[in-house]
Amino acid sequence: MQELHREPKLNGQVALVTGAGRGIGRAYAHRLSALGARVAVLDLNLKSYADIPAERAAMEGDSTVAEIEARGAEAMGLEVDVTNSSAVNDAIKLIVDRWGRLDVAVCNAGGGVGTLAETTGTLLSDAQLDTVVQRNLNGTIYTCRAAAVPMKAQGAGRLITVSSMAGRTPQPTGGYSHYGAAKAAIIMYTRYLAREVGPYGITANCVAPGLIRTGRVAPLLDSMGKEALENVALRRYGTPEDCAGVIEFLATDLGAYVTGATICVDGGVA
Repeated sequence: MQELHREPKLNGQVALVTGAGRGIGRAYAHRLSALGARVAVLDLNLKSYADIPAERAAMEGDSTVAEIEARGAEAMGLEVDVTNSSAVNDAIKLIVDRWGRLDVAVCNAGGGVGTLAETTGTLLSDAQLDTVVQRNLNGTIYTCRAAAVPMKAQGAGRLITVSSMAGRTPQPTGGYSHYGAAKAAIIMYTRYLAREVGPYGITANCVAPGLIRTGRVAPLLDSMGKEALENVALRRYGTPEDCAGVIEFLATDLGAYVTGATICVDGGVA
């Protein structure tokens, strides 16, 4: 049987991904571009891969934007601090001014600070708490709030937030409590968001990655030994592409009737 030609699922659409300079965010940007979207790559530093040897080795150009453009697709790069609401607003205005619309927003920027030992619920410092909540929760809210404006005007859009297995299950020692709490808050924020934006034809969903083998995390996973995989049903660590597949589902018509959900991409962690 002759295979029918199909246009890319996001042909003519516009997407943004925060924290897309490297790692999982880079994989999200590439997947959305491959689906036909014009992609805005937002990061505090568009060359954030440079200080991580494994991430640097994985690059095929001097930035995620350059990689996408080398494949003949359209992209733009913006260095944005997502903890600055005005900067986020300005970035989304630039995207809409250039491309006329915004269809998909992936709020991937985040991360933690401090060691496990010093970030338990009673030991973490004010500075650690403020940095991590601003970077993860506030940055997500600022991005969704700004992205929703053009999406509401269009009567359609996909808001995708990013939590973590740490937002669902506490670390055994109680460390990284600030990160886990911020990621848990993102899950509930997304549920509230879905209720508000649904009448505008916008979905809001959350992705919660588990142990994903990025260039930055790989040395830590290697140091944990094979025992760490015993708690993973699939007996392997995830890849950025595993996470990108779920982004594809939520960003396209495949996930059109899914909203307010959190999808775990963790290989079945116990």
